Amino acid sequence: MISVIIPSRNRADFLASALDSLLRQTLSFDQFEVLVIDNGSTDNTAAIVQQYSTRLGNVRYFYECEPGLHVGRHRGMFAAKGNILVFADDDIEALPSWLISIKEAFSDEDVAMVGGNNYPLFLTTPPKWLLKMWGRRAWRGYKSIPSLSIVQFLKNPKTISPYQVWGCNFAIRKDVLLTAGGFHPDGMPKELIRFRGDGETHVSRYVEKSGMKCVFHPGASVHHKVPPERMTFKYFHQRGFNQGVSDSYTTLRNLDSKAYEIRRNLIRRILGWGWRQVKGLFPMDRDAKHAQNEMKQGYNEGYVYHQQMYRDDIEVRVWVHKSKYFEKAKT
Repeated sequence: MISVIIPSRNRADFLASALDSLLRQTLSFDQFEVLVIDNGSTDNTAAIVQQYSTRLGNVRYFYECEPGLHVGRHRGMFAAKGNILVFADDDIEALPSWLISIKEAFSDEDVAMVGGNNYPLFLTTPPKWLLKMWGRRAWRGYKSIPSLSIVQFLKNPKTISPYQVWGCNFAIRKDVLLTAGGFHPDGMPKELIRFRGDGETHVSRYVEKSGMKCVFHPGASVHHKVPPERMTFKYFHQRGFNQGVSDSYTTLRNLDSKAYEIRRNLIRRILGWGWRQVKGLFPMDRDAKHAQNEMKQGYNEGYVYHQQMYRDDIEVRVWVHKSKYFEKAKT
């Protein structure tokens, strides 16, 4: 049994498209279930789920008022009947081969995680600078824009890093996720951004450190919507800010923060040097460079902001060092 878990909040139209793509799956309906976790919606999310529950016959709806993407993910984790959990965002449209490919990949008992391509689905014509960012030569065997959660592997590798499996299309064995301690905080509302963490990155880190196998399957791919508001410099600035908060959280949570910080800065310097060499070979469009600079500025602001919140707010300090972010099994 595969359990597809889709947290959603006030995006009923997007959710309908995601559920519609599940109607087209080549995997038999009796081999998967769909759990929609309504994370405090005030729109017609519940009605949309009800419509598809009659068409799919394997959809369950849960209302969860506590904010945070990790809360919805954990609610689905505990309620799932399957031993393979597939976490998806409500703004994806899955290929018909999505679930049968995931099932095929997990037929190898050594596989802990499975990933695929996250193709962009631009909802309006993208600005030229964004298309140039997406179209840049893929010198690492794949091309991506992490701030939009889109990635395309060009050589269909057999194994990939668990860090290359992103939350909008994240398949993992249930026992692995439980042993990892679940997800860290992610997707917090703006007014609670100080409680953001490093989300599924924590799980990927656990899988990598444990030496577990993560594989790529081209059929396990989705289209990820990119609406107009995400094609702006302002959005890239905000995504940089969010990542700065997440990286600050990771640094502070680490038991040996000083050593971690030294290592982090060293890695950033090495990556920065490598990126400068690549830019010299493939000059970047001026607007694309502006978007990158917005992300960098936002990142620095987010990192400094979270560090200060950690110093000034005892709630944040306690939150950062919690052992797990779920208290009990909820159904």
